[in-house]
Amino acid sequence: MTAPALPLAGRVAVVTGGTSGIGLALVGGLADAGAEVVPLSRRNEARVMADVGDRQSLDAALETIVSELGKIDILVNCAGITKRTPTLDVSDDEWNSILGTNLTGTWRACQVFGRHMLERGYGRIINIASLASFVGLFEVAAYTASKAGVAGLTRALAVEWGSRGINVNAIAPGVYRTALNSALLDGTERGKEFLLRTPLKRFGKVEELAGACVFLASEAASFVNGEVLTVDGGFLASGVNQ
Repeated sequence: MTAPALPLAGRVAVVTGGTSGIGLALVGGLADAGAEVVPLSRRNEARVMADVGDRQSLDAALETIVSELGKIDILVNCAGITKRTPTLDVSDDEWNSILGTNLTGTWRACQVFGRHMLERGYGRIINIASLASFVGLFEVAAYTASKAGVAGLTRALAVEWGSRGINVNAIAPGVYRTALNSALLDGTERGKEFLLRTPLKRFGKVEELAGACVFLASEAASFVNGEVLTVDGGFLASGVNQ
């Protein structure tokens, strides 16, 4: 009996913010599923350097990738930032930076790469939403607003582009341990509350998001459009936990 083909064999995927954290984990998952993956980042180690805040860099990345690989089938928008600040202390610059990266940057990448997909009549776009797309998180108003916007943008593009061969969905991660947040999760009351609210009683590993990404990028999800798929260990289902 022959083994089944890899679900993304022959597909070309672009991942913004693909050199660290969730983005890097999704790059690995897509590659393991057979895709040719191009991580984009402002970092030098990126295969192609691009910044979601700079339209010209995204246009150049599109041109380079299509020239080298012939097409782009999958776009995963992972570039994102956050900062905890009491709302009354948030400056215009901080607000604009967070909204500019998380929401406007996602829209900009969707527009640049989505145009190519629409011309071809095929594409899979996967945005990264958040628990904050659904619930309020303390002292991160800019981040919460940006991620609620990402969920709304996902639905809007799904409606606008679905009939033209482009499925647009999002993944909403729960709480995942990374090098940047370990101290927060392990040493604060905030971390304890996140753990209490997660029925699996542990934090996620970024690799555990790969399956959702591969699914949404594959033909198995050909009729999934406008969905925000939560991978959160039950956090949003949680009410009383003790």
